[in-house]
Amino acid sequence: MLMLASKLKGDDGLKGSRTAATASDTTRRVSVTDKLLVKETAELEANLPCTCKVHFPDPNKLHCFQLTVTPDEGYYQGGKFQLETEVPDAYNMVPPKVKYLTKIWHPNITETGEICLSLLREHSMDGSGWAHSFGPS
Repeated sequence: MLMLASKLKGDDGLKGSRTAATASDTTRRVSVTDKLLVKETAELEANLPCTCKVHFPDPNKLHCFQLTVTPDEGYYQGGKFQLETEVPDAYNMVPPKVKYLTKIWHPNITETGEICLSLLREHSMDGSGWAHSFGPS
């Protein structure tokens, strides 16, 4: 199991009700985000097809991970593509940042690896941008 104890700990030495309330709110927000990430990471690992592998460079940080995709059919068959995902502290209110590390030609991927999909934008013109859920169930 991935350990997130250091991320979940608050600063116990804070004084003053306003400062303590702010620390409590921050700790609670981070805690909910981390709980959601633990749940979603377990689901991700359990449901990945055999052509995909997820790698956590630091197993204690669920906010940054890499995905390797090796398609076994289609135009990109035989390729090996690496993506990097960074999950912001405000997740799931804002979308994760996903970027291709492998150069690839695709109309929705820029030369620098950014993915151009309205689903990964916080706000989009077509109204189909990121839609958050309300925490772990």
